Amino acid sequence: MKRVFKQFRYGERGFTLIELLVVVAILGVMAAVIVPNVSKFMGSGTVEAANTEAHNVQTAVVAYMADENLSDFSDDVGPATHASPWPTDFLINPSGLQAIYTITDGAITGATTEGVIDSKWGDLVYVPATGWGP
Repeated sequence: MKRVFKQFRYGERGFTLIELLVVVAILGVMAAVIVPNVSKFMGSGTVEAANTEAHNVQTAVVAYMADENLSDFSDDVGPATHASPWPTDFLINPSGLQAIYTITDGAITGATTEGVIDSKWGDLVYVPATGWGP
């Protein structure tokens, strides 16, 4: 019977305090490295989504201008705007846009989230040369 208990290490009740402290320290170091990097990626995803939306709006305006044989288009495009003629027909969900884009001569010259209900990137700023950014 002693041989059976010896095989299962009878008498050893668990981990020592040192072993537990080492594991907790390793987990703490891993968390200290991982958490800042993950938050950096989450912030960049918002900026990339905003810039993708701006690119899609620009593409829709260019497609509309080509379809209607327009050499110029200047108006606001976004949710609750009624541009005439209406280039957002080329967008899948114009009411789902997160910003109102100012189009001048067929190019985006400005964008704002003011007046857009529950915009996902209200804390971002649009710069015409570079796009959305923090």
